Amino acid sequence: MSVQLVLLLSYAAALTLLGLWIGRRVSTSSTFFVAGRRLPPVLLFATVLAANIGAGSTVGAAGLGYRHGLSAWWWVGSAGIGTMLLAFWVGPRLWRIARAQGQYTVGDYLEHRYGRSVRAVIAVLLWLGTLAILAGQLIAVAWVLDVVAGIPKPVGCVIGGGVMIVYFTAGGLLTSAWVNLVELVVLFLGFALALPWVLADVGGWGSVVAAAPATVHDYFGFWGGDGSGWTYLALLVPAFIISPGLIQKVYGARDERTVRVGVGASAVVLMVFAFLPPLLGMMARVYSPDLANPELALPTVLVQGLPAAVGMLGLAAVFSAEISSADAILFMLSTSLSEDLYRRFLRPDASDRQILRVARLAAVAGGGLGIALAIVLPSVISSLSVFYSLLGVSLFVIIIAGIHTARPGVPEALAAIVGGVSASMAFRLAGVPTSGLWNAYTLGLVASGVVFLAVALARRRAR
Repeated sequence: MSVQLVLLLSYAAALTLLGLWIGRRVSTSSTFFVAGRRLPPVLLFATVLAANIGAGSTVGAAGLGYRHGLSAWWWVGSAGIGTMLLAFWVGPRLWRIARAQGQYTVGDYLEHRYGRSVRAVIAVLLWLGTLAILAGQLIAVAWVLDVVAGIPKPVGCVIGGGVMIVYFTAGGLLTSAWVNLVELVVLFLGFALALPWVLADVGGWGSVVAAAPATVHDYFGFWGGDGSGWTYLALLVPAFIISPGLIQKVYGARDERTVRVGVGASAVVLMVFAFLPPLLGMMARVYSPDLANPELALPTVLVQGLPAAVGMLGLAAVFSAEISSADAILFMLSTSLSEDLYRRFLRPDASDRQILRVARLAAVAGGGLGIALAIVLPSVISSLSVFYSLLGVSLFVIIIAGIHTARPGVPEALAAIVGGVSASMAFRLAGVPTSGLWNAYTLGLVASGVVFLAVALARRRAR
């Protein structure tokens, strides 16, 4: 067993123990779901940023940088723009409603605004989509362990999933917030050391330019190249404005100012961080110009381009990113099942202790299913695209409309969900691409809005 693998597993064990220690303080569903609504700006900043810097933001973005160049910034940068809109537009409004109504989940808001049927439909859709993004995080962990020690992908998925399940199940949002803070320190220290060190090791920027593939158009262009670019805005910005996992973290803030400061600061840092993985992916071409799997670019450059100690810190940073984002996904799964389905539809009279137990069992079950899916799905970006597209077409229109107008009701919401998801699937089956500005998912989002307005106008005329 390599020294790097021993240190990486020791780091994973330390995160697990920290989570278990903090989890001793969690004995109510309120603390598990929203940390008692007492998170200060620093902890909210840490847990939101950690949720946003995951497999797609590191391994996936570096793989895009390896293939398409600097325009891969838009994969993470678009998420930062969406998070900024959450901080100053949607987040404070939803926080006020959640505090006034005692809401824990996005499902609570949807029932308050539209009714039980909308809550049930979204809960089911989120479970399906969320499993895909959880799988993406675990695939990235597996790639790291594969490069470090040749561990097969299925085993790597089990190791990453096991760490995340144990510490999240112990204490929910409160545990995640504190563990995420530690993970962020390791993450930024690792990347801050890796970028200049690798650049010097490859021989400077001239070597990166020389290694650029001649077959890729505008490899060093910022706005768009062959496959990446500003068109990611259409897929990612809506998803990060209304992401249930991020909104539920917002619910844990102690006041509206905390929402603006904590989430806004995380958005700024995310947009700066967005440059790092693509640049490292571009540098990986100097070491391995013909990687069969571009998503191995980041772990490859951290192993080959750095001294053992610094490379270990970089790998721990990537491991931190994937695990911290995975626990945010598990947060959505467990709270959705326990609060949106179990308490609301199966056991309305359930005690607080029963709800907490179901939330923890749901985290274990969701984590297990995520591990299984990660073993089957081929890549990080493919799994994340499934989630982001489903999130946008099913939730964006009804949440934005819900906070700005009181008139539309259940028919409009259900029509928007069904219309958006159906249109997106139909366009995809018809061969409409999933990249570019007007892709299958963007058209599905437009269809969701059109159907919502059409039903609203029809009902108004019928009155």
